[in-house]
Amino acid sequence: MRIADRWNDYRLIDCTESEKLEYWGDIALVRPDPQVIWKTARKTDLWSHADGHYIRSDKGGGHWEFGRKLPDSWNIGYDLENCGRLTFNIRPTGFKHTGLFPEQAVNWDYMAGLIKKRIAQGRKVSVLNLFAYTGGATLACAAAGAEVCHVDASKGMVQWARDNAASSGLSERPVRWIVDDCGKFVAREIKRGRRYDAVIMDPPSYGRGPGGEVWKLEDQVYDLVSRCSGVLCDDPLFFLLNSYTTGLSPSVMAYIISETVGSRHDGDVWADEIGLPVEKSGSALPCGSSAYFIGK
Repeated sequence: MRIADRWNDYRLIDCTESEKLEYWGDIALVRPDPQVIWKTARKTDLWSHADGHYIRSDKGGGHWEFGRKLPDSWNIGYDLENCGRLTFNIRPTGFKHTGLFPEQAVNWDYMAGLIKKRIAQGRKVSVLNLFAYTGGATLACAAAGAEVCHVDASKGMVQWARDNAASSGLSERPVRWIVDDCGKFVAREIKRGRRYDAVIMDPPSYGRGPGGEVWKLEDQVYDLVSRCSGVLCDDPLFFLLNSYTTGLSPSVMAYIISETVGSRHDGDVWADEIGLPVEKSGSALPCGSSAYFIGK
């Protein structure tokens, strides 16, 4: 497991009984986490003094309860390795999220390093970031010097990502901000003959098709990856697939990448879990999986 242990503005204090206690800057939040299936004793009384607590509903969804009035949003920063500081606008949403997945910092650092190395060789790098959410990967790639195409179906999330770019001093970097269905956008890019040096994918576990039908990522991921690999250039830098779907192990994801991207290009494939250090236990909380193709 690769652990995102370089944060200063984010801390995972403790986790037990399907919940985790986190600090986002100086604001403490308690949120549900399905990976936390253990029932250990709570190791700090900070649990009872959290500024916000997301309460799950038996009927689905949930709501926030706040111990004090919080700002509508606040900033935290991450010092990207050798690429400057990224700044993110944090706010609790109605779906328990805050607009940031801090465990992804291990991927930000890794991708930024690959991009900087290729640029140092005198080559430009173009990145397609699909299901791009609030832009953590977009900011990391842009800060490293890449041109980025950021695509998400939610207009609100794309605006949030643009706000994060502004807060990070990256508004003038070459980023295209696209509100669109990722599959349809990729199909059009292939027809247009547009190619990218790198592709990032972070598809949701569940979604809806064009006719409103519900689909599960496990059933669609192979076709989705195969289609998106069609926008890679002849000499790709990397292809990254992220997943928070429990039914997709790193090994399964690596196999899919090998049979799609790896069958078309020369390079290496590897995959693993990513996670966060838990201060009170000294252990690491698994938070998802990543699979990479790295071009030769």
